[in-house]
Amino acid sequence: MSPLTPRKAVLVFSAFALAYFLSALIRAITATLAPTLVQEFNLQSRDLGLLAGGYFLGFAATQLPLGRWLDRLGPKRVEIAFLSVAVVGCLAFALAQSFWGLLAARVLCGAGVSACLMAPLTGYRRWYAPELQMRANSWMLMVGAFGMVASTLPVQWLMPLIGWRGIFMLLGILVAVSMLAIAWQSPPWQTEAVAAQPQEGVLASYREVWRHPYFRKLAPLGFFNYGGMVAMQTLWAGPWMVKVAGYSALQAATGLFWLNVAMLVAYWLWGWANPWLARQGHSADRLITWGMPVNFALFAILLIAGGAISTGSALLFSLVCVSCTVAALAQPAVGMAFPAALAGRALSAYNLVIFSGVFAVQWGIGLLLDGFKAFGLAEVAAYQAAFGVYGLACVGAYVYFLRAKAP
Repeated sequence: MSPLTPRKAVLVFSAFALAYFLSALIRAITATLAPTLVQEFNLQSRDLGLLAGGYFLGFAATQLPLGRWLDRLGPKRVEIAFLSVAVVGCLAFALAQSFWGLLAARVLCGAGVSACLMAPLTGYRRWYAPELQMRANSWMLMVGAFGMVASTLPVQWLMPLIGWRGIFMLLGILVAVSMLAIAWQSPPWQTEAVAAQPQEGVLASYREVWRHPYFRKLAPLGFFNYGGMVAMQTLWAGPWMVKVAGYSALQAATGLFWLNVAMLVAYWLWGWANPWLARQGHSADRLITWGMPVNFALFAILLIAGGAISTGSALLFSLVCVSCTVAALAQPAVGMAFPAALAGRALSAYNLVIFSGVFAVQWGIGLLLDGFKAFGLAEVAAYQAAFGVYGLACVGAYVYFLRAKAP
């Protein structure tokens, strides 16, 4: 399929970007709603981690069939079908009366929006010229950062007006609107490129992806570093600000707002810089190699300082997350390492790795917090210890990335 005209490319990007904006908002909203949900449903740390991670559990569960369907059916049909599940999930969350009802609704939401990034990236692999694909990926992530910004102070402002249940009703309506935009603007999908492939089981159809050395090289980095960064951004940054830095709920929401603004700017800058960096010979691997040690240094400062820099915790947490955006360059690099007919499966398989990591880190930190407190650690020390375990896992993933066999 030939690249789209500039005008059509913008319209296609905008339609898919609206859906991804909403998916990121739904993903991150638990960080802002955490104090309210904890109080209303009497949640423990492990419950909060599981509730936030339920989104990513539903998300991860769909990734393998999703990639196969995207390659065969195209982004429009697949994403519209999935978004209808997201509408049901939003309405179910708004009506939930128990923790288990909230959890089931979060799983539905995660499954429903699980195509919101993979569908456009699969389409861009065919619709956009090669030099624009890294930029399109970074700017989709920028749109996601807009959604996360919207999940902070705007949600906090809406809470007294319509409540958290009303917010999820509104989200369900907006997701339905995004379905109409995609149906209107998405180009037709040509299946000839994959029609000759034999029918295989879902796992067998991913065999070439799983065995690829480049995929294996980047998988731990996606699981711990990138997935963990998303876990921090969408859940544990807020509780850290409240429990360790001593912020109020409004101050934490304000801190999350500026954290997500910083992420938005970072992805916008990556979008502009990526084509130039590629022309200068700076590959994703080289940028990750240089960039991740900076992230580790900032994360170590955050852990060691604890509550000693309470007023600066939001700024330091923002710098930690921004410095980790270099790991996001691995995702489009994986997609471009495979032929176009396998792009959907390669991207979805890597997305499965990432969001499995998000779920594991979100729930794992909750379990570690409860465990360390049960052993007698104070709240602040328990947070430092739990985050420290996660940090060591990230360093291990980076070392594996450096030592893994090059493709």
